[in-house]
Amino acid sequence: MLRKILAVFEPFVLMLLATVAIASILPPVGAAATWFGRAADAGIVLLFFLHGAKLSREAIVDGLRNVRLHAAVFATTFVLFPLLGLGITALPLLDPLLAAGVLFLTLLPSTVQSSIAFTSIARGNVAAAVCSASFSNLAGIVVTPLLVTLLMKGAGQAHVSLAQAEGIVLQLLAPFVVGHLSRPWTAGWIAKRKSLVTTVDRGSILLVVYTAFGAAVADGLWHRVSGADLGVLLAICGVLLAVVLAATWFAARALRLPRADAIVLLFCGSKKSLASGVPIAGVLFPAAQVGMVILPVMLFHQIQLIACAVIARRLGEAASSPRP
Repeated sequence: MLRKILAVFEPFVLMLLATVAIASILPPVGAAATWFGRAADAGIVLLFFLHGAKLSREAIVDGLRNVRLHAAVFATTFVLFPLLGLGITALPLLDPLLAAGVLFLTLLPSTVQSSIAFTSIARGNVAAAVCSASFSNLAGIVVTPLLVTLLMKGAGQAHVSLAQAEGIVLQLLAPFVVGHLSRPWTAGWIAKRKSLVTTVDRGSILLVVYTAFGAAVADGLWHRVSGADLGVLLAICGVLLAVVLAATWFAARALRLPRADAIVLLFCGSKKSLASGVPIAGVLFPAAQVGMVILPVMLFHQIQLIACAVIARRLGEAASSPRP
């Protein structure tokens, strides 16, 4: 099962790296940049339409039941992570824009697919993981921009203007709501075409990444980011993930959650969504800054997949092994 999960993500990781490489060598400029920018905006709309169409009404209702677990995941995602992000960015370790990217990373919602997949491998409460991860993504459409305004404006890094708020509504929230309302007509069609939906989902992300990195490269991205910066950024992402994994595991014990629910808190609470982060960054930040801002998100995404795959496998093996 673990190999199947990793087989799903590995090609996407390679495609992300290839997209960054292409954007570094052949960034879109002039009319091409305008065209790709419009295509990326359309991709964001389609992406959030599909997110809304895939989220069942039952998941929303069920998400209101296990209040203690979902509140713990929400607090980890939108309270603990941002506090850690503020602490990291207060240290003079990175270029200010990369530091802003680290802070932005900590403000994102949890993932859906990988949180559920790893919970399943670890023999956790899959139904609760579906509800918690889905609720986190739904809340993130509103909570993440609000946190950006509250925590990043003071540092002079970003804030949500009236035009950006309009962009959030038109590009993120409205397509999500329309997609969810369309479920009576689209849910069955989407369920039968999961591979097509996955292709569109990831294709939209790759398009936004290419456009964002292309604009950043044209603005001198790789002249500002050195190998040492990348090394420090990787170390920061690794330490950040390790701290949150430890915190969620000990929090589950303190809350006396059942083992199956503790696994949900561990995986849903420690994840950050690339699928939501890239489009949201595209709406909130100037085009030339998006590439540097999402670089920490992309690095953290790969680290969390590798680390959580190992942890999920060990937890699953421990659950299936006979007890003395």
